[in-house]
Amino acid sequence: MIVENTKARMKTRILASAAGMSCLALSLPALAAPLALLDRNGTRVAVEPYAPNIVRVTIALDPELAEAAPGEGPNAKPDSAGWSHSTTAEGDVFASSALSLTVDAKPWLKAPSQMERYFAPSLPPVSLSIRDAQGDVLTKMTGWEMAPVTVNGEKTFKVGATFAASADEHYYGLGQNQEGTLDLKGRQIDCAHYYDAPAGETVCVPFLVTTKANGKVWGIVWDNPARTLVWPGLHSATRFQSQVGERVSFFVITGRTSDDLYAGYAKLTGETPLPPKAAFGLIQSKARYETQQELLGIAEGYRQRGLPLDVMVLDWFYWTRMGQIDIDRTFFPDPKGMNDRLKALGMRSIISVWPRFERESRYFDMLEGKGWFLKDKEGKPVDGLPMRFDRAGALIDSTNPEACAWFWNTVRDNILSQGFDWLWLDETEPDLIPDGYFYSIGSGDRYHNLFPLVHTTGAAEGSARDRPGMRNMILSRAAYLGSQRTGSLFWSSDVKSTWEALRRQVPTGLNFTASGLAYWGSDIGGWQWPSGPRAEHPVLVDPAGATAMGADYPDYPELFVRWFQYSVFTPTLRIHGQRPAAALWEYGTAAEPILAEWLRLRYSLIPYLYALGHGTYETGAPFMRALFMDFPHDPKAATIGDQYMLGKAFLVAPVTEQGQTRRAVYLPAGSAWYDYWTNQRYEGGQTVEVNTPIQRIPVFVKAGSIVPVGAQVPSTATKQALESIRVYPGANATFTLYDDDGTTNAYSGKNGGKKAELVWDDASGKLSSRQPLPSGQSLNGLVKVIGGQ
Repeated sequence: MIVENTKARMKTRILASAAGMSCLALSLPALAAPLALLDRNGTRVAVEPYAPNIVRVTIALDPELAEAAPGEGPNAKPDSAGWSHSTTAEGDVFASSALSLTVDAKPWLKAPSQMERYFAPSLPPVSLSIRDAQGDVLTKMTGWEMAPVTVNGEKTFKVGATFAASADEHYYGLGQNQEGTLDLKGRQIDCAHYYDAPAGETVCVPFLVTTKANGKVWGIVWDNPARTLVWPGLHSATRFQSQVGERVSFFVITGRTSDDLYAGYAKLTGETPLPPKAAFGLIQSKARYETQQELLGIAEGYRQRGLPLDVMVLDWFYWTRMGQIDIDRTFFPDPKGMNDRLKALGMRSIISVWPRFERESRYFDMLEGKGWFLKDKEGKPVDGLPMRFDRAGALIDSTNPEACAWFWNTVRDNILSQGFDWLWLDETEPDLIPDGYFYSIGSGDRYHNLFPLVHTTGAAEGSARDRPGMRNMILSRAAYLGSQRTGSLFWSSDVKSTWEALRRQVPTGLNFTASGLAYWGSDIGGWQWPSGPRAEHPVLVDPAGATAMGADYPDYPELFVRWFQYSVFTPTLRIHGQRPAAALWEYGTAAEPILAEWLRLRYSLIPYLYALGHGTYETGAPFMRALFMDFPHDPKAATIGDQYMLGKAFLVAPVTEQGQTRRAVYLPAGSAWYDYWTNQRYEGGQTVEVNTPIQRIPVFVKAGSIVPVGAQVPSTATKQALESIRVYPGANATFTLYDDDGTTNAYSGKNGGKKAELVWDDASGKLSSRQPLPSGQSLNGLVKVIGGQ
């Protein structure tokens, strides 16, 4: 039996997790003492600053647990520089230049009255308040909870905390929830990785961002990897409740702007690497290419048609058995030659690798003998799922550093050695739900949300060590606190191929990026086999010639066009799906020219997007941005979930209704706006009706924007010159161009890339550059001022 119930073992697991375990090595550094450890009638409260605008609060009955470091996810070191501690009649006050925290004094509890004997809490109470630099109260923690439960045979607790909420607050983040609404206010969010969530896979990144009508912003990072229920702003309170734990631990991050919060999140949990430049181009996938010939045929098809493409993806079942970690040479006789051919075409490759091992696979017995699988209470591997007949095999335990290192080494030697560039680490939830089972570090319930972080960390650290000259990239469909530091690109999992699924993608992606993880996208066209309700309106794209779906779905080419148009303005552009055909020309003769035009638009925006990506690396701020981030004082912007900003220039309003040829677009107050297609100028603070023929979705550009436009290239492997630099007048503007080799890690060094700060002076109507352009071109002849100024 491996079930452990003792308090000592529970404490050991928390301390080990808190000590900074990576996937490849378990280290136990000395834990820094908090700034203060307070006693509130037996409840211990530790206060631990990490920066002037970041403070951690830990509450426990056991002083050792209160003083223990955070769990997995946060990887920063405490830093109390600039903080002070004083004691007043109201309580203990901790202050910096950015915020203050007051832990309220608690007089000795009096004996309860007869009524209180039934309702008084058993825990010594704790309350505290957080104020910003101006002294305004941002939030108050009004209480905490710790209720005994037995979970997975372990005597433990449900732990939580409650924060006061005002009527003007709005809430964002918490990872991926596909319920179709941006503002999380008044809802119950089940913060847990769950592939089979009814609306689409949920992913838990327990970072909740809160805004007020006066523009005040702050965030709470909840430090517990167990399944956690969150009720933001419900009945005038925001409440967190983790299903396993022995303490309450959370961070508060404050800032003048939302970008300050994301800088704080990056400081706390790790920076976002700049992906390879190929990540910003088209990534072509399908479930699945069955032969080497088929995959190369699609790649050649793009080149023959003059369509740009950067990455070909080889999805699952290229192996002989799940867990063999091999390539079936019957269907892929020369994978090295295949990858050489792709590189000759200016393309790269991604290959899907699963963490599952069938009992008959060659490594199963070895992995079982070493205890490197997720196990049941008897210590036996958990083999397959009790539902969904298409799943089989045991899950490698990536919380075990030795198992995780073995996995990377084996994939490197067996797969990447054949010329594949990057990994798609599928099933990172994991799909084999750990609840009721055991990892090497403890109960799967206790560590429910941890797997995607440690599993992708193994590949990221292995790549950094073994391929130091190659920039890492990973496809992953789940995340946790800090997953951005692994170089992962995330997507919304195996969503349906319907208009409803498309509508849900927009707020889903905005909350994901609001969680501090910038790179998110979706399977363009949906992953599930194309099947949807009958079209209610005239079909806008003639399906003649389409081979991507059956005859019973005539509006699917229209859906794919709209999904593709939306995805051109998201961080990643990836076609994928379980359908007979998936390449750009396989949606019919009417769709192909529209899709080709939008694909070329994407490639013209790569100088803009790549500069945004480098900005995220430097600042932590996402560049697919819900409107609340840039327009905090516009109350209408707070709850709009079907529009967003891409960088500081583009306002995007996807078309997500079948047959729709007009839609309303809200133009936020405080700026003028230009219709990207017509250059017509509008004043902000109004809703406009925009024509949306199938060739367009509404795109506006904020006045006071600089947009570099690239010349057409077959892929990012070709050096891209600038075709123009567009200026949208109406306000002073700056934009930092950035470029580098696109493939190495040199960007993180002092001389790894080239920057040029472009400056637009609106009064004089002049654009200047403070450095030479990275492309080596002269600014003269490139500048195009919209509106003729």
